[in-house]
Amino acid sequence: MVAAGRLYAAGGGLLAVMPLAMVLANRSSPAVVGLAALAFLAGRCLEDAAACREHLLRPLASALGGTALAFLAWCLVSLSWTPFPASALRVLGEFLPTLAAAYLLAALAPGRIPAFAPRLAASAIGLAGLLIAGDLASDLALERALGRRVAAFVHNRPALTLDLVAGPVALVPWRRRARGPATAVIALAALGVLRSISGAAQLGLLAGAAMFALARVLPPRIGIGLAGLGLGLAVALAPVEGDLLARIMPEAAHERLVQSSSRARVAIARSFGASVAADPWRGAGVGTSARFAETPVAGTVPPEMRVLLGVGHPHNSFLQVWAELGLPGAVLASLALMLLLARIARLPQPDRAAALGLVAGTAAIAFVEHNGWAAWWTAGLGAAISWMRAASKPGAITGSGMDDSA
Repeated sequence: MVAAGRLYAAGGGLLAVMPLAMVLANRSSPAVVGLAALAFLAGRCLEDAAACREHLLRPLASALGGTALAFLAWCLVSLSWTPFPASALRVLGEFLPTLAAAYLLAALAPGRIPAFAPRLAASAIGLAGLLIAGDLASDLALERALGRRVAAFVHNRPALTLDLVAGPVALVPWRRRARGPATAVIALAALGVLRSISGAAQLGLLAGAAMFALARVLPPRIGIGLAGLGLGLAVALAPVEGDLLARIMPEAAHERLVQSSSRARVAIARSFGASVAADPWRGAGVGTSARFAETPVAGTVPPEMRVLLGVGHPHNSFLQVWAELGLPGAVLASLALMLLLARIARLPQPDRAAALGLVAGTAAIAFVEHNGWAAWWTAGLGAAISWMRAASKPGAITGSGMDDSA
């Protein structure tokens, strides 16, 4: 159908330019991903509404889908005891629509992405990396020209988005043996990430690259096992992260990481870890991090640790799950991550290595940075998973956008 093809072209174009849009407006990814998801949804419904419904419902019936739904259900249950229901609803009001858009995109885009979109995405990533590096090298001339606040951290979100999407986009030409374009995508994305002031983005790049390299040379079970061990430890050790780092991290390391505010991050982790120790069973309720210092559990934390509970979030998404959703949230999150690895284990190479690289990079960033419910982060993950699934499907990217292999 001509109308469906045009909608797929629009959705593919939006998906492709999202990394560049983030450089120009660093909160734009939820809107871009949302519009792309609506385009693919409309196209699929025009093409075959029954098949569209099947594509959307089938993954939810799997073990991974059921666990994810259970996690979301526990988030909603926690609204019954959160001390700030209005704040929690505002958080969910941003997170849930973006999550829905990310799911729609990942479920419906593969198999309907037109052939021009990967080339456009590669160009957008390359230009985004160059713009980040060039703008920072020119004392933020781009930000001045756009009339925005001049601060180097404005490029942190775009750099983190490049971490997410560069590998999956590069996998498309790599699978077609176009090694040059794939390498160029990674190199230009890495330029932007390494030139940024985001230590989290740089950590994510290094973790993702290391995991990809290991997964390429190690037997599949060992690669999956290493990823599982890392994710399991990230969840299990999150409540004691601050105490561990306070004991083992040398002063010289803090001096080298002064730009990343490592001392403050350790202190924040200790404060939120103390709140988890005070109430590990159910948490303070979803969306409470922004006002955590005002929660009842904060009153049980030693006075010297309460101040940093007001920073907005723990700067560790795993710790945020513990603090807001308690042990049930942590268990469900862990189960979902292990089921995800089981899915990845069935992929062939190089898809499995690329997927593990994405998981490792994402987990490394989540362990040290941002609010776990951030809409821009959710949108970036949705785009990355969409490209990953598209690259892993033979014939999923076509000239007409009407391939039936999805």
